[in-house]
Amino acid sequence: MARLHRSSSTRAAPARLGSETPRIFTPPLRPLTPDTSLGFSVIEFAEVVLKVSLFPWQRWLLVHALELRVDGGFRFRNVVVLVARQNGKSTLSQVLALWFMYVYGYQLVLGTAQDLDTAEEVWQGAVDLVEELDEDERPVRPELLQLRERVVMVNGKKSLELKTGARYKVKAATRRAGRGLSGDLVLLDELREHQSWDAWGAITKTTMARDEAMIWALSNAGDAASVVLRYLRKMAHAALDDPDGINSDDDPAALLEHEADAEELELDDEDDTLGIFEWSAPPGCDINDRDGWAMANPSLGHKISERTIASAARTDPEWVFRTEVLCQWSSGSLEGPFPPGSWEDCTDVDSAIPEGGRFVFSVDVSWDRTAAHVTAVGRRPDDLLHVEVVASRPGTDWVLPWLVARVDTAGLVGVVLQVKGAPVSSLLPDLLDAGVPVIEWGGSDLGPATGAFYDLVRAGRLRHLPQPVLDVAAATARVKPIADSYVWDRKASPVDAAPLVAVTGGAWAMNRPEPRPVRSAYEDDDLMVV
Repeated sequence: MARLHRSSSTRAAPARLGSETPRIFTPPLRPLTPDTSLGFSVIEFAEVVLKVSLFPWQRWLLVHALELRVDGGFRFRNVVVLVARQNGKSTLSQVLALWFMYVYGYQLVLGTAQDLDTAEEVWQGAVDLVEELDEDERPVRPELLQLRERVVMVNGKKSLELKTGARYKVKAATRRAGRGLSGDLVLLDELREHQSWDAWGAITKTTMARDEAMIWALSNAGDAASVVLRYLRKMAHAALDDPDGINSDDDPAALLEHEADAEELELDDEDDTLGIFEWSAPPGCDINDRDGWAMANPSLGHKISERTIASAARTDPEWVFRTEVLCQWSSGSLEGPFPPGSWEDCTDVDSAIPEGGRFVFSVDVSWDRTAAHVTAVGRRPDDLLHVEVVASRPGTDWVLPWLVARVDTAGLVGVVLQVKGAPVSSLLPDLLDAGVPVIEWGGSDLGPATGAFYDLVRAGRLRHLPQPVLDVAAATARVKPIADSYVWDRKASPVDAAPLVAVTGGAWAMNRPEPRPVRSAYEDDDLMVV
């Protein structure tokens, strides 16, 4: 009988592997060797002491991100790592935390995430590496366990403490996180969820007294609401000659929250201590482009299979897949009160109220009174409404003199104010005493005004500039019911919704037959508290 031979052409194709090298990264200043990067030490510690096998991309990242200056200190102070989900960011954080404590001698490692449970899960993984026992109840890593002093398991105060005094603590990403502490290494997980500068300011400032401190921000791609990560990414891309063109539409400094915060938060254009390492699919990549999968998922073929990604591509909504799996950025918000893409479709970088055209100022204050916002709303020659934040600053003391200086502006009809119950209502007596023409907004007008503003956005009947303070408010605002309608909920919204409240009131005033200012705001008993 003739012998049958299997054709070599039927052999299975080799598994596709994720890209070891990120698509976009800050290049090293010189060849990287054990003398010029401490990443080699971390890799050895991981594999010899921790008995953790790192993926190729993790080893590559450690070598490049822990580059040393000629004088021996770390080149980077801020490291931004962008990579699709489930590729091994948590393991990387655990290895970093333990190496910095056990080998490099850092005294305080702070781990944080928007969700405290996430930060605690990463922390618990590090604790498990220290305390793991084999089947005979013997320490798997005795040299680590011998240096452990104690593990604090109290909720909200969890800490791994060593006999050297080194600690690894976890904190929620809030405006109070880390205050009173001096951190050496800060691990910020899922920085995409930071929709204001509060947590970043509180946590990263723990490193100010540490010359060799490092801040690692690890995340997948964000969206319009991810103001902190967007800013850091824009600055890092700008230093690389803007490879994806993300700085062509606006200045990164526009993402800073308040005028008064700009000098404190803005990074120096010449500062080379910010490094970015971005594994992402290129702009315009088709969701079924497997080369794009490999660029965004460096653990492909090691931890993640093509079959898994293919399934997600078939079943996920497009922008869920692009953000979570391709690590691509959405220009709009993936959540929020408006139909997806509708707010972004109303963006017009050239929009303006014509000189001398009728308009109103509208003022609102955050629920905790930490910031006040003045907006201008007027009608364009094409009959579309223009809405714009014209001033946004901490506190409220600045509002009265700001408005008084502008009451004679040509075309100004009046200043819209929610007059009872709202935080901004406390400004009313002084505004009236100063002769500012106030337009009352409140009571039964609140719900219909909010609904009418929603309809304007959905129908594309207004235009706004690309302003993060307003864009993020529109992308994240929550609503609460009132009578048979709803209003924007300042307190429940994760980011200050007051800018959105202000433009909503301004649009309501401009769409009234005659938006006349009133003499007193105390004559209407129908006003309700919201």
